Amino acid sequence: MEDSAKPSPGIGAGAGNSLAVLAAAIALASAYGLSLGLRHLESKASHQQPTPETWFETPTPSSPALLSQGRALFLSSCAHCHGADATGDEGPDLHDVGVSDRYISNIITHGIKGEMPSFRKKLGHDEIARLTAYVRSLE
Repeated sequence: MEDSAKPSPGIGAGAGNSLAVLAAAIALASAYGLSLGLRHLESKASHQQPTPETWFETPTPSSPALLSQGRALFLSSCAHCHGADATGDEGPDLHDVGVSDRYISNIITHGIKGEMPSFRKKLGHDEIARLTAYVRSLE
């Protein structure tokens, strides 16, 4: 009976339990950091690769009013996937995209099968140009 009165070394064992909690916290922090790194690499490897341009392309016009209208369109049509600040959520981060304005416009218009819907029926050419200008301004 005297043996059953001794505390078990598992719960409340002091320093050993503290080390296990610390190790678990470090593992969790490492996993979180790894997931952020992988997410960043995934967005870079996604459809944001530069496309070679073989002819001159005029940049999308830009003005404070145009960017404001583009932001309003972004918040109503795109923010639910890309985040209100465009840093990515379900969709990729849209800051510093290394593609042409034509490419951005084409993605908005036609979408990406299985990843992003087409906005061809929802937005007109002028609205897509405003969105393109807004995305280009996210640097």
